[in-house]
Amino acid sequence: MKPNPFLPTPLDGDPRYVRDGTDGLTWHRCDNRTLYADTDRSQIVYHANYLRYFEVGRASLMRDAAYPYREIEESGFIYPIIQVEVNYYSPLQYDDPMVIYTRPGELERVKLRFDYVITHGETGAIVCKGFTRHCCTNASGRPVGIDEKTLMLWKNFPR
Repeated sequence: MKPNPFLPTPLDGDPRYVRDGTDGLTWHRCDNRTLYADTDRSQIVYHANYLRYFEVGRASLMRDAAYPYREIEESGFIYPIIQVEVNYYSPLQYDDPMVIYTRPGELERVKLRFDYVITHGETGAIVCKGFTRHCCTNASGRPVGIDEKTLMLWKNFPR
């Protein structure tokens, strides 16, 4: 299966954000590089490690939005993952540069979603696309409404 094109262009001179030329959506951008420990015996990135890369993108987006996960948890909210989807298109190998694109996705009363696209840092080839869905809970694990700062992040994310 071939993915739809992803054509990121810088947004308003801020290298942390891009706009996809195919659908106009805005994405947060961060760079990463494949570690040897991320690869399997075939020398390509083990499939589950892409979930770690999603976390890198998610944490980077939240940090750049001035609301890091540490602050969320200190405020009494936790966002465990309740669903994951990943579609793989092209593998990464040891020491390959990658660009992780992340954006706020769907928002519900107690659930939120992050969407991801990972591309090869040199070729721009789409490596994978996916999402993580999270449920907002309090410190005891009970579902609660999404906190106000996170709601503001979704509302104010660059369009």
